[in-house]
Amino acid sequence: MKGTTQGKERLVVAKVGSSTLLKADGSLNKRYMADLCRQICTLLAEGTQVVLVSSGAVAAGMERLGLAERPKDVPGLQACAAAGQAALIETYAETFQDQGVTCAQVLLTREDTARRESYLNARNTFERLLGLGCVPIVNENDTISVEEFAFGDNDSLGAIVASLVDASLYVILSDVAGLYTANPQTDPSATLIPRVTRVDDETMRMASGTGSAVGTGGMTTKLRAARAMLAAGTQMVVAAGKRTDVLLDVAHGANVGTRFVPERAASRESARKLWIGLAGVTRGRLVVDDGAARALVRDGASLLPVGVRSVEGSFGEGDIVDVTDEQGRLLGRGAVRYASEDLDKVRGLKLEVVERFYPDHAGQAAIHRDDLLVF
Repeated sequence: MKGTTQGKERLVVAKVGSSTLLKADGSLNKRYMADLCRQICTLLAEGTQVVLVSSGAVAAGMERLGLAERPKDVPGLQACAAAGQAALIETYAETFQDQGVTCAQVLLTREDTARRESYLNARNTFERLLGLGCVPIVNENDTISVEEFAFGDNDSLGAIVASLVDASLYVILSDVAGLYTANPQTDPSATLIPRVTRVDDETMRMASGTGSAVGTGGMTTKLRAARAMLAAGTQMVVAAGKRTDVLLDVAHGANVGTRFVPERAASRESARKLWIGLAGVTRGRLVVDDGAARALVRDGASLLPVGVRSVEGSFGEGDIVDVTDEQGRLLGRGAVRYASEDLDKVRGLKLEVVERFYPDHAGQAAIHRDDLLVF
């Protein structure tokens, strides 16, 4: 059962960041990787399946290619990713083999989770690998990703993978011990928050930016992933990756790091909904009235034009937009079915009126519930 901290987890997705995987000089920390593999093998022996989402390809590629600085051009980054991915998987494969376990490399782009056919293929591959006792090691396919289909950070990738494989727990092994009341690097009074049930605007304000020169994520990306995981009814933990036996302790339910716990049971969201909810860039914002807000949050309804109070930003049909209430609280994020100019004309109108004046949009929701992730 999802959401439990008692007993063993049945399937854990663990994400490890670049700053945790690498030494201070930017080289792979093979001793740390060996210990992480040991913890994973222990979980396997206990009957818990594990998927590992591993960052570090670009940084490892810089080491292998002899580059002192991270490239700023896309071809340079993709070249580093290609070389580094080989270095990563070689190290993992050798380490797991020493412990009698097989691993497999799985490279994904956002498109693989957005399109149903490729999403199902990916899910089937994960299921077969796990059924064979293999540890899938996942990273973004940086060598071919373009901005439109890039995850942008592996915190988001891990959240989508957790949904794709229907994990019972998603663990982010980070260079920070969890979510604090303030930035612990600059505020000595900051305290760790052990449990969070809702990621709201106040929670987001606690987050600081990226704290590492080799990573692409920060606490903001972790909270964005947590918000999606809570909406999907899946627990998530952010913990210090180099803490002794951290993955084992988290999987066993210990009070380690910050645990994000859904307030209530929720049906598993599709990977497409999580892709929408974790979109790095939104093109606009829809402000909805109180009735629409209740329908979205309580009933899981579609957003109709009649409930839209205002339209902000310039966007096209199919773009991702934020949905907020009139007090500015973020309710969700969805793929809009109107261009901003058209939606601004029909906002506040009932569907029968929209159909009369805009027959091309007859019966069309502003955002259909299948394209909307409610937080």
